Amino acid sequence: MAVTIREVASAAGVSVSTVSRAFISPDQVQAATRQRIMEAAAKLGYAPNPAARSLRGAGTNSLGLIIPDIANPFFPPIVKAMQARARRQGYTVLVADSDEREADELETIAAVSKKVDGLILWASTLGEERLRELNSQMPLVLVNRHVPGIPELHISLEAGIHQAAEHLRAYGHRRCVFVNASRAELSRGKSIQESFEALDLSLVELGPYEPRFETGVHAATLVAAHGATAVVAHNDLVALGVLHQLAKLGISVPDQVSVIGIDDTLLASVSTPSLSTIRIDPEELARQAGDLLIDTIAGKGGGGPVSLVEVGSRLVPRASTGPAPR
Repeated sequence: MAVTIREVASAAGVSVSTVSRAFISPDQVQAATRQRIMEAAAKLGYAPNPAARSLRGAGTNSLGLIIPDIANPFFPPIVKAMQARARRQGYTVLVADSDEREADELETIAAVSKKVDGLILWASTLGEERLRELNSQMPLVLVNRHVPGIPELHISLEAGIHQAAEHLRAYGHRRCVFVNASRAELSRGKSIQESFEALDLSLVELGPYEPRFETGVHAATLVAAHGATAVVAHNDLVALGVLHQLAKLGISVPDQVSVIGIDDTLLASVSTPSLSTIRIDPEELARQAGDLLIDTIAGKGGGGPVSLVEVGSRLVPRASTGPAPR
């Protein structure tokens, strides 16, 4: 059987991505490391695919962005900002939707990766081994998904969640619900649980469901059954579903139940009542994600630690939150 790049990496005591760079962009690897890799490859009889090297060397001046749901209003401002940022640096952006399904994501990656110089995967559903394999084949950046050895943009909700917990506690709320709508972002629920417990707030988690408006509609009935006076939803879309169904059930917001979303999309400010939400700046996300991928493609910092960039959050209080009912 043909020797794999992973076997060469193991023999040389380096990562798969370092072996890949040694063959594709040798100037980005330290001379001693490159020599060790070449010796291991020669000993094992490894030969890289010349067609793949040619394709990667040619360059496309395009970046790939694969997002979970293109219909989610959170993403269009990010895509627009990323396109503008990339254009100034000589790149175009190709966008695709994985619909949060592993099979669809794999199929999309296979199609898009042939046309771009690198990929940004947003909240990827793929297993770690597949992501490492992909990272060895082309420049890759993960958003809200941590895999050691792969550049990552982390959206930190810590500040925004803490502010939301303080906001609800100050209003006298004690029984809260978190509507979880993601299997991939498990850290979100854990972070919310810890922040609320630290302020002596009871929090019941519902889900995980899909991050859609219909999820909020379904969850609203359960919220009423739990007797909660406050709801934190996975995103604004889910929160708007909660608002919609609570109104149909005759439950007043915020007089009987307060509702908080996450993202601060355009819909949050124009809903009735306007939605309190945890804001994540789309332009900052676009800038950081795009620049991180372009730097990864260029090999900047290739010999040092893998890049980890963080974007913060903050609470934007609006009309959907108020004092807890007596």
